[in-house]
Amino acid sequence: SFPTRRSSDLTENGTDRPGKSGGNGKTVIDKNPFRMLYYIGIYESARPAMPFSLIPKLILPSLTDLTPELLAARGVRFLMLDFDNTIVPYTTNEPAEAMTAWLRRMQASEIRLCVVSNSRKPRVVEFCKKYGLDCITHAKKPFQRGIRACLARFSLDPAACALAGDQIYTDVLGANCAGMTSILVSAIHNHTIWLKLRHIAELPFIAIGRRKIQHEKH
Repeated sequence: SFPTRRSSDLTENGTDRPGKSGGNGKTVIDKNPFRMLYYIGIYESARPAMPFSLIPKLILPSLTDLTPELLAARGVRFLMLDFDNTIVPYTTNEPAEAMTAWLRRMQASEIRLCVVSNSRKPRVVEFCKKYGLDCITHAKKPFQRGIRACLARFSLDPAACALAGDQIYTDVLGANCAGMTSILVSAIHNHTIWLKLRHIAELPFIAIGRRKIQHEKH
């Protein structure tokens, strides 16, 4: 079970009372990464909506499950897309047939698309040229450089935009900080141990997001 702390051990702002650890009056920082994720998850689920958030507004099994109708229902007219493990895996430049069909369907709709990728590799630009997609690379998500560049390029209102990607700590956080709709999709293929571990670290926020989405439906 996860550790709990008595309310008497905390000050009004939620930090440990002085003297609880070492008696030096400093705030105690729990360095256990799993406890940190647990406490952050509690904080995220309890606090009011704010721009800084690791909780996705929408969670889908795949990018291809996202439809123009679903976006329009949320007031979204512009969709930013992560590239690696969202459109194609890291290991290939060729999209699956279902992804190619999805791109064509979205391009035929009223939803405009732009790839916003942290990648510095030429393959992103080459892919976007081949499939007729606008793109911004070196985006540095979750920082706002690439997202703001996209908003400025197309004179966009963030409230009418969404960002879809496979990562909580880059795509979801970046979208939420920008005031856009954050959409988390499952990674196409987590082929390295690092990607697998990162996904495990994201699970608490995914669970909170699913509960919030389910609650909104009712």
